[in-house]
Amino acid sequence: MRKLRAAALLHYSITPIFSMARWHSCNILSDAADARRVWQFDAGKFSLNREQTSYPGEPLPARMIGKDWRSLFQQKLNVAWLPPESVFLRVIQLPKASLDETISMVELQLEKLSPVAVTQIVWTLHVLPHAAEGMQTALVVIVARNVVEEFLGKLEGQGYTADRLEVSFLEQLLATTIVGDGAWVYPEVQGAKNTAVVAWWYGGVLRNFDFILLPPGALMAANLRDQLRQMLWAGELEGWITAPPAWHLVAGDSVAMEWEPVLRQAVETSIDAIAPLNPQAAAALSARRAVGSETKINLMPAEFSTRYRQQFVDRLWMRGLLAVGVVYVAGVLVYFAALEVLTLKASGVERQVAGVSNTYTNAIQLKARYGVLKDRQELKYAALDCWKAVADLLPASVTLESLNFNDGQKLLLGGMADSSAVNELIDFCDALRKTQVNGQPLFDQKKGDQVPSPRAAGGNVSWNFNLELKRTEAP
Repeated sequence: MRKLRAAALLHYSITPIFSMARWHSCNILSDAADARRVWQFDAGKFSLNREQTSYPGEPLPARMIGKDWRSLFQQKLNVAWLPPESVFLRVIQLPKASLDETISMVELQLEKLSPVAVTQIVWTLHVLPHAAEGMQTALVVIVARNVVEEFLGKLEGQGYTADRLEVSFLEQLLATTIVGDGAWVYPEVQGAKNTAVVAWWYGGVLRNFDFILLPPGALMAANLRDQLRQMLWAGELEGWITAPPAWHLVAGDSVAMEWEPVLRQAVETSIDAIAPLNPQAAAALSARRAVGSETKINLMPAEFSTRYRQQFVDRLWMRGLLAVGVVYVAGVLVYFAALEVLTLKASGVERQVAGVSNTYTNAIQLKARYGVLKDRQELKYAALDCWKAVADLLPASVTLESLNFNDGQKLLLGGMADSSAVNELIDFCDALRKTQVNGQPLFDQKKGDQVPSPRAAGGNVSWNFNLELKRTEAP
């Protein structure tokens, strides 16, 4: 017997393995009428990061599903499950070929497979293994384009921009363990009461999908029996039903309690009950398949993907410009705030200056007066020092006729001397130049006359001599 598990089926998917490093996380959205559930999985180990349930009237978690600048480095894949009642499944057997050739072969049969005009559908396919060498099984998923567009418009209104569209019950179909030949009944997988999908496996090959719609009430078992017989006859005519099938019911406890007695009564044999995947496990499988592969044909219309991508780029640009504008405005506000603070400080200083201006002016005047008085006092004592020095050093042969101060800086001396006392006059001038008061020179050695200027006047000589006070260097 051949056992086919989901992992094996995924290996035979038409989608080439894509680098999982491309995606950082994957969101799966189930948009049911009573509640919307979002599962977020890590794109490496596919462990559940977060689960959120939103009831009617409540928004979806924007931080969880939204995309911002971080998505440039930690890319997020948003997957949405299409309403199951809007999906058509078809099974065809094809020669084994490359992906492009398989797509071409399916396109040639689309008019026969699709219940809607080919120009008004979106479709994808999944390749399953086939027992016969050189053959393959193609599971074709068909959805009306207007249904997809309406569904995407509804998601946009909820703030969810989908990157891929998947079929929720497809994970359950692919994950079911197939043992032997028989029929696997999946009740209510398409969301409606009294409905079921029957998957027929013979020879390790998925042969057909059939849809069952039953009336409620007592006629349910009889109607189910009639529809199953018609399916058996069709399979026998096509040649792939070669023995009575084993019957399997894939349903939860509450649904199985309703369907198992009806199915047993219809087929008149034992039923093998199989527990289905829980929604979280189905979401994990859907995330793994969506992240691990990228189809050349997708249920997501290309124009929507292009528009979403452009909106994302435009949103990043606008947010970047807004951030720059906010930073610029903040900088301007800080500048004006600092300017206002400095202006207030300057105004305070100006008020202080205005308050002390009169006091400052008076202080300057007092300082100037004090300087004048101090200068006068110093000059007075300097004049006395000069007079004393002249009196102490003047020789008897030299007569002093004038002693003047000019500008409080220069000492001008003049007088008469005997012709024979010129040397004494020179010594007197030299000694006067070197006079010290309190250990400090009284006159500047580098300024004034170095020697007197005697001039003959009869039998005597007249002389003039000037010196500059040392103290005049100080202010």
